[in-house]
Amino acid sequence: MEYHLKSKVRSKKTKQTLKKQFTHQEIIDFLESKSPQAFKAKEMIQHMNLSKVVYQRFRQSLQSLVNQGKIIRYKKGRYGLAKILPELTGELHVKTQGYGFVRRDDGGEDVFISMKNMGTALHKDRVRVQLLIQRPGESLEGMVIEVLERARRQIVGTYRRGRRVGFVVPDELKIMRDIYVADEDTLGAKSRQKVVVEIRNWEPATTYLEGIITKVLGFPEEAGVQIESILHSYEIPEKFPPQVIRETELIPETIPATEIQQRLDLRQEMIFTIDPINSKDFDDAVSLKQLENGNWLLGVHIADVSQYIPPESALEQEAFKRGTSVYLVDRVIPMLPEQLSNQVCSLQPQQERLTYSVLMELSPAAQLLDYSFHESVIKSQRRFSYEEVQAILDGQTKADSFEPVLQQMLQLSQKLLQMRTENGSLDFDIPEAEIDLNEKGDPIQIKPSERLNSHRLIEEFMLLANQTVARHIGLHQNTADGKKLPFVYRIHEKPDIDKIKNFIEYVSALGYHLNEKKARDPKSLQKFISGITNEHDRARINKVLLRSLMKAQYSTKNVGHFGLAFKHYTHFTSPIRRYPDLMVHRLLKKYHDSTRIENRLQMKKQLEEKCKIASQREIRAQEAERESIKLKQLEFIEKFIGESYQGIVTGVVPFGIFVEIPQYLIEGLVHVNDLEPDFYVLDEKQYCLIGQNTGKIYRLGDPIEIKIARVNRNERIVDFTLTNVYRKRKKRNNSK
Repeated sequence: MEYHLKSKVRSKKTKQTLKKQFTHQEIIDFLESKSPQAFKAKEMIQHMNLSKVVYQRFRQSLQSLVNQGKIIRYKKGRYGLAKILPELTGELHVKTQGYGFVRRDDGGEDVFISMKNMGTALHKDRVRVQLLIQRPGESLEGMVIEVLERARRQIVGTYRRGRRVGFVVPDELKIMRDIYVADEDTLGAKSRQKVVVEIRNWEPATTYLEGIITKVLGFPEEAGVQIESILHSYEIPEKFPPQVIRETELIPETIPATEIQQRLDLRQEMIFTIDPINSKDFDDAVSLKQLENGNWLLGVHIADVSQYIPPESALEQEAFKRGTSVYLVDRVIPMLPEQLSNQVCSLQPQQERLTYSVLMELSPAAQLLDYSFHESVIKSQRRFSYEEVQAILDGQTKADSFEPVLQQMLQLSQKLLQMRTENGSLDFDIPEAEIDLNEKGDPIQIKPSERLNSHRLIEEFMLLANQTVARHIGLHQNTADGKKLPFVYRIHEKPDIDKIKNFIEYVSALGYHLNEKKARDPKSLQKFISGITNEHDRARINKVLLRSLMKAQYSTKNVGHFGLAFKHYTHFTSPIRRYPDLMVHRLLKKYHDSTRIENRLQMKKQLEEKCKIASQREIRAQEAERESIKLKQLEFIEKFIGESYQGIVTGVVPFGIFVEIPQYLIEGLVHVNDLEPDFYVLDEKQYCLIGQNTGKIYRLGDPIEIKIARVNRNERIVDFTLTNVYRKRKKRNNSK
């Protein structure tokens, strides 16, 4: 009887007329009626009385609604209304493995994004994310439902010509999709050439992007092509717009007498510059003399760039757009046109220049007693390089009348450094790669940079000037109604607890003890670092610590500077090459004339937006600079493939060990397959790889002999093999 009833029901259903047409709105209406449930496509077709013949078209409609953000695809292929879960915004950061994380605008927990849930979003795009259903104890996971802002307008890559189509393979490994280019849009590019491509069609998310080639850079082995690729990849402009050039050409090179009369005249003072040997943009000069009361009058004199750049000018807009000068290995991309940066504003010797001076009275023990700010005019008496000053300080060369004041400056700077260190200021003495190029731009020598006392001398004076400016505004200047003046601070927030815990584990693996409380206190942390006597360990720990700390940034909210252990800090001393310094100069002048400000909140909001963009531009410049260094390091080391070097294990991961060649500061990977034959397991707490059969251990900080095996400039990687393993394998092969 039961079987008979089922047969009747089945028979009745087969007589129903199943629909072959549907609309997007009908899908949404169905999901609304069943909210908050989620369904598979086949289940929805059944519930909506649709014919199976519409299945493929129905799936396409579901994907279209997902792309529009009207519905959402959950795990196991189920679909539901997008509005049943919260949304958030942030910046997408893609990993080379394909997945990514969204760093939220509200500062909350990062949201995991799988490759299939990225839609058309690419690395560093600002996105709107729909959170997926989260189970207790699981990390947040989401899906990109809208790209709010593209991180790039253009992409640099290698053009490849297939049998039927041409496409561009992006240089950036975190961009996983190739870009299709029609034959009429190639600009005549040849296969293997580096090109710049502009995206014209971002849809659909599952296949090629579509674009047109806007510039052919050339073959990668041609001189300058790789650096050009870096510039275009980060969208760093080399040329200035015509209007900016026209405004620059109208700026007089001589200073009007009426302007000099309005300023503090310091042209007769012993003022000079100390800069890198190849520098041309001299934006800071120093002076020092002893007062009758035995105190010191230290002068820091900064190029008065604001005098030449009207706030609403094309020059101003371009400086804001660039944010900072970019110092690549083989060239400088200035923030300002060279006529300004290298001539009119540059504090060249024996040339009258407009400056903004901070005069600071210091006790014999280097305590700041008093200070004043002045729009001034100077004539630098001499241009020194750091190496020249160091030779004078070491007694190797003479400098006539400059020698006594340089020795006095050194003593004063050492007292300032000692006080700063005692207060907990971290001093990251991390050597950087110093690369010498020949006339063709090829690297001919790489060595670790040397930090001289002459460097420290200028650093301490600039730090003091920056701190003095920030303290002046932060402590002593209020608006007419008693509120704080809007200002631009250079801030460095306290480190993230999780990153500090990882740092503690790292130093523990090297045999050093540090607890969480001390790691979050600048003074204790500084004492810990200074207590590390092993030079290689200290350099590595400093690098890891630097990565563990928050990034310094610009902000109108003063939270202090953790790394320097300063309560007040800003950037004032480099307006030729940093836009925030130009902002600070303008604000100081504005507040010197009056503290009465209309629309204070609006002004603060505008400053905060500029601070945010300036911080982004700084990061862009740093990344481009690092990439240019890495590129030249690879070009250099490529000549030594097959050579053996002594290295140090700097990182341990499941797939191998990272090793650095200290003399060149070049890091490469020894893949786990190139270690002694064994099955290796990563001990994360001890930062080592352990062979399960042989017991062989590769530990962080171990000295090790490696051989340069492979160099890939496009992917910016170098592979090493272990010399002893190579010899053993070669011996075995020969015996066969």
